[in-house]
Amino acid sequence: MSNDHLDQQIEFILEMDKLKSVFRRSYVSGTDRKENDAEHSWHVAIMALVLCDRANTKIDILRVLKMLLIHDIVEIDAGDTFFYDDKGAADKSERERTAANRLFGLLPKNQEKEFKNIWEEFEEGQTSEALFAKSLDRLMPLLHNFYSKGKAWKEHGIMQDQVLNKNKHIADGSKELWEFASSLINKAVENGYLAK
Repeated sequence: MSNDHLDQQIEFILEMDKLKSVFRRSYVSGTDRKENDAEHSWHVAIMALVLCDRANTKIDILRVLKMLLIHDIVEIDAGDTFFYDDKGAADKSERERTAANRLFGLLPKNQEKEFKNIWEEFEEGQTSEALFAKSLDRLMPLLHNFYSKGKAWKEHGIMQDQVLNKNKHIADGSKELWEFASSLINKAVENGYLAK
């Protein structure tokens, strides 16, 4: 491998540092600080390792891990679109595609293609691995919201039906995790963390 390739790889790695400055709406458990994208990517990757036996079908865990570590890289340029913001989601695909082209384009061609393919597989959500990865990506914010007593839900006026409708696709990757998530949502309503 040439030094040019190494230079490109180092440039990409340094660019990834910016992911630590992209803040999400979820709060880090037990704090008043919002989670950043780098923390989220790491946390859902850990979830995948711990919960991989909960997937609906046999999965390639390494592929799932790659998806979870790569899926939000585009937010360095595109920003984080709040999960419940339908208006902000209108141009999300276009913003993220432009970001993917620039960011993955920093890598040597073979890695650019691999990373872009993995990112696209996650976005399309058709394979067992993508469905499971998307399930975890939805479950993590639910956990954060529940264990912060609904702090972000309350701040944004989110209601139970919105949370149920947006998160029901957890079942596509793991029926067992959806049963857990839906019971957590009901418990959040009972506890006053989420408006009915």
